[in-house]
Amino acid sequence: MIPVEDLLQFIREDAPWGDVTSEAVVPDVACRAVVRANDPGTVAGLAEARALFEHFGVTVRERSVDGRAVAPGSILLELDGPARAILLVERTALNIIGRMSGIATRTREAVDAVRTVSPDVRVAATRKTAPGLRVLDKKAVMLGGGDPHRYCLSDMVLIKDNHLVLVPLPEAIRRARRESVYRTVEVEVETAEDAITAAKAGADVVLLDNMAPDAVRETVRALSERGLRDRLILEVSGGVGAGDLAGYAATGIDIISMGALTHTVRNFDVSLDILKGAGTVRVP
Repeated sequence: MIPVEDLLQFIREDAPWGDVTSEAVVPDVACRAVVRANDPGTVAGLAEARALFEHFGVTVRERSVDGRAVAPGSILLELDGPARAILLVERTALNIIGRMSGIATRTREAVDAVRTVSPDVRVAATRKTAPGLRVLDKKAVMLGGGDPHRYCLSDMVLIKDNHLVLVPLPEAIRRARRESVYRTVEVEVETAEDAITAAKAGADVVLLDNMAPDAVRETVRALSERGLRDRLILEVSGGVGAGDLAGYAATGIDIISMGALTHTVRNFDVSLDILKGAGTVRVP
């Protein structure tokens, strides 16, 4: 989980000089509240929400866990503590749960669609994440059953089209190998010929970019005929939508990476309700 010190930046963004409304209007009392799911799906972000509430002195009881399927109306968290603290954290916690659950739900749907065709094909994310939220976005993908792929430019070598404008493909792989034998080397290609070249030059992973399923299938066949397929991990990426998953899963590749998991997020509807009649005790 992301450290609570990092999560607190979201509170500082939302209340840089305090919650002036609650401080002016709400008496210094304790209350009870619940966080409730209003959509069906895979829930995520509860650990982060709990950490924030607890930091401000709220007692949290989890009624669900990250990665679990929930139905509309399900209570996710029960809260007891200072009313002002609950109101301070409310929107930040709901935003985190809503975004992460939206990503986890979409990922779970994609994983399920792929596994009905080929249980061994993995669904992965990309670096198309919201700035500042990458750790949360990638964690949500994992909670939905997906693979996070690389977290950042420092993780692994991924030679893309703009690199290859500047350095020829075999030379780029040779230089990457010379830099370190401990890093995975992935190369993005757009043709079967380049996939063969990358495999012969020693790439560990070949990413077939923006290739239709028929072209992917032909590339897999060409690599197999040359005895190159088994030494590679083959990844498909580039504009892959939900309707494309079955077609790609049947081509013989290993990974389908989808920027849409994190760059176009449908927020999962979640709400916080303070329970009436439970907020009459003044905080000591």
